[in-house]
Amino acid sequence: MRHIYMRGILALLWLAAAVSGITGSLEMAGLYLLMGIAFGYSACAAWNREQGGKKGN
Repeated sequence: MRHIYMRGILALLWLAAAVSGITGSLEMAGLYLLMGIAFGYSACAAWNREQGGKKGN
């Protein structure tokens, strides 16, 4: 479960870097945005895999 939380935290950090990076280099902000989306998707996929695809309880 810890790896899911770490991926989620990293996704938030990458997305925060993308927002703050917009004032700097637009290309790097795009890269940060892609990395945030990738880590966020990875965390969601791992969460769903661990839950066994169950909905609710």
